[in-house]
Amino acid sequence: MRIYWDVPIEMDDGLVLRADLFLPVEEGRYPVILSMGAYGKGLAMQEGFPSAWNIMIEKFPEVAAGSTNKYQNWEVVDPEKWVPDGYACLRIDSRGSGRSPGYFDSQSAREIRDLYDCIEWAAVQDWSSGKVGMNGISYFAQNQWYVAKHQPPSLAAICVWEGFADLYRECCYTAGILNEMVANTVEMQMNTVQYGRGVNGPRSAVTGQLVCGDVTLSEEELARNRFPIRKLIAEHPFADEWYAERSADFAKTIVPLLTAGNWGGQPLHTRGNVEGFVRAASSQKWLEMHGYEHWVSFYTDYGIDLQKRFFGHFLKGEPTGWLKQPRVQLQIRHPGDTFVQRMEQEWPLARTNWTKFYLHADGGLVVDEPDSGAPKRLAFEALGKGLHFTTPPLAAPMEITGPSAAKFRISSSTENADLFLVLRVFDPAGKEVLFRGALDPKTPVAQGWLRASRRKLVPELSEVYRPYHAHDEDELLTPDVPVDLDIEIWPTSIVVPAGHRLALSILGRDFEHDEAPSGLSNMKFAMKGCGPFTHNDPADRPVDVFGGTTTLHFDDGARPYVLLPVIPAAAGA
Repeated sequence: MRIYWDVPIEMDDGLVLRADLFLPVEEGRYPVILSMGAYGKGLAMQEGFPSAWNIMIEKFPEVAAGSTNKYQNWEVVDPEKWVPDGYACLRIDSRGSGRSPGYFDSQSAREIRDLYDCIEWAAVQDWSSGKVGMNGISYFAQNQWYVAKHQPPSLAAICVWEGFADLYRECCYTAGILNEMVANTVEMQMNTVQYGRGVNGPRSAVTGQLVCGDVTLSEEELARNRFPIRKLIAEHPFADEWYAERSADFAKTIVPLLTAGNWGGQPLHTRGNVEGFVRAASSQKWLEMHGYEHWVSFYTDYGIDLQKRFFGHFLKGEPTGWLKQPRVQLQIRHPGDTFVQRMEQEWPLARTNWTKFYLHADGGLVVDEPDSGAPKRLAFEALGKGLHFTTPPLAAPMEITGPSAAKFRISSSTENADLFLVLRVFDPAGKEVLFRGALDPKTPVAQGWLRASRRKLVPELSEVYRPYHAHDEDELLTPDVPVDLDIEIWPTSIVVPAGHRLALSILGRDFEHDEAPSGLSNMKFAMKGCGPFTHNDPADRPVDVFGGTTTLHFDDGARPYVLLPVIPAAAGA
């Protein structure tokens, strides 16, 4: 490869961003794979995210094969696996990050304007074919949604790999409940590579350059040069314009796109990918859903093949057969981290048997049979063990693939309540079957959330299987007066074996399993079943409000149920 370090890209306000450019040896014009983000282009994945790298290489040694791995960088393509195929790879440190100076304001209008300008800059360089594609995971995926709504002329295709699209609903406030992961991630993974850390930051093992610029600022100066994430989130508790600026506008998303989500990516790396596929205005869009860790599938032979067939068609005009690719490619999940690939044409699947599983006051979870008899009530301490409902052992395997929703009538002893729903599987011996999540290696099948005061729906965006909440105001409860809730449970896929039981837990706090916690080097706390996506902020969830008693009502005309996407077995299966 020809490699150019710290290529200057001047923005419309005169500030110069820095990028690393990887080109084939032969002179020519090449399509561009572009990424821009806040993790430091000079920080090797092996150094910045060692546990993630080690997990990936141990389980999928193919990732390290065929590359020196010197240029592996967190959540972006390995140029050694792309440049030989005739691509230019351009990695850009976003404003205020790595070696790019300026005020760090993650995914703001200013940052997305920079990204737009970088796309158009790349298109007119003498090494560029004029076609630019974006590829990458998480941060490098979600900003694809954000820039796509501005429709840069040279953006020919995007591959959004596990990237949320709605900063409020999928990131900062999970269904109205403050998600502590956001601020923790910014502080641990972005502020640590902020421009100006200089000699106090890491140094590139390849170039010897300081990853965070050649200027060394004090902690006070650094703090003044970045957005105060915790303060801003607290100041914006509703889905207002601040979030809209930092979220997708699917009606304006017309670029060809491949969106890839993770069944275990709740509540960050699943919903946005599915919503993007369903709602984007693009006539050329494809959905892929997989499992395993959040960062793994992107780098495997499976992931790279999918990406190269997509970009080969849209950036190079190669006969990759992409237009024959089914619109939906699913890795159907089975216990034991087993996945079976299946091609589909739509989402949700047209043949879905939407099935109501009614909650019975005796703890049963029963198909299409509301609890009979006089109205009943079940109460639980919001911060306690919750309520649990279980099916009988299944007589035959049952596939659940798609979004789910619950409809409850609840009351609270206080003026509010948070609901945490957990879809679970138990084996014939009664042991819970946990699944490898995107970040947490031991997660339940699916989860859903809702703050009761944020129960107002947006009718034009709601479906019976996926309620959509406005989150624009609080409608506080009157203590002990029941209200109706429609609760979204994020998309999932699982084939539950015969003899196993399906269960639904209703909690007033985050789910935690009974096994030993797990950890990652880039995460602040140990993980106990919901990864780093915890909801324990005392300012957002004061105990005197969210530590009361929640009551589930079994009333005539409002029997509680969960609607699950049961997929009929194929003929002859």
